Amino acid sequence: MSVVSLLGVKVLNNPASFDAKYQFEITFECLEPLQKDLEWKLTYVGSATSSEHDQELDSLLVGPIPVGVNKFIFEADSPDLKRIPTSEILGVTVILLSCSYDDREFVRVGYYVNNEYDNDEMNNDPPAKTVMEKVRRNVLAEKPRVTRFAIKWDTEDSAPAEFPPDQPEADAVEDDGTAYGAEEEELEATEAEAVEGIKEGGEDEEMAGAEDTSGAPATNAKDEVSDAGSEDLEAESSGSEDEDIEEEEAEGDGDEDMEMGEDGDGAAQTETGKEENMHGQHAGEVMVH
Repeated sequence: MSVVSLLGVKVLNNPASFDAKYQFEITFECLEPLQKDLEWKLTYVGSATSSEHDQELDSLLVGPIPVGVNKFIFEADSPDLKRIPTSEILGVTVILLSCSYDDREFVRVGYYVNNEYDNDEMNNDPPAKTVMEKVRRNVLAEKPRVTRFAIKWDTEDSAPAEFPPDQPEADAVEDDGTAYGAEEEELEATEAEAVEGIKEGGEDEEMAGAEDTSGAPATNAKDEVSDAGSEDLEAESSGSEDEDIEEEEAEGDGDEDMEMGEDGDGAAQTETGKEENMHGQHAGEVMVH
């Protein structure tokens, strides 16, 4: 947990001329007394391609820090033009406002800065040599990028953990990888058995279909299906027959229907579905009684 929290930063003189001072109103909160001062810095990024052109515009020590909410004005000079590449004076760059405690940075706020001429004519057709008197800067204060760092303050307890905490109970837990591998093997074995069963069933159906095709023609098959349907209706209407006889009759009709379905007759399959529904209802009544 951070002892000092940055609550807000307000850019006061914005937009302004390029050589004007930077001014920030900084508000922060201190949760407990500090033994040392806070150091605030403002850095100007002179080039996007190399850090050699970065400039520390100013630094300020603030302290002693009372507990509670604090506010102050931070001023910094404009950057030195001699340290900025001529080709990068105009355009977009970055300024960094940072704060450190005991040489340990714990917060950084970055702003984009747009440097351009104060009139559209020069912006559309810039002169060969930069006219600094006409250049104005505009800090995009509405879109800051805030980065926070965990640091050690005055006590060892406040220091961030360098390594994750020990978890001895985690070693006693069974490895998920081993259990997962066993489940995978069991699942593969079950799928193999199911596939083998399907293959065996497929062979039986093909054999039954072969017998049907070698027998009576398709017209006779339709007649047999219709006869089987009338037999089922009669069996369902007569409730005096035994349960065993009804079950045998249902099984016989089902086999016959499956064989008719092998011939590819759509009408036979429709009649078969009706017969199976009738047998299912009748079997349910038997189970209830």
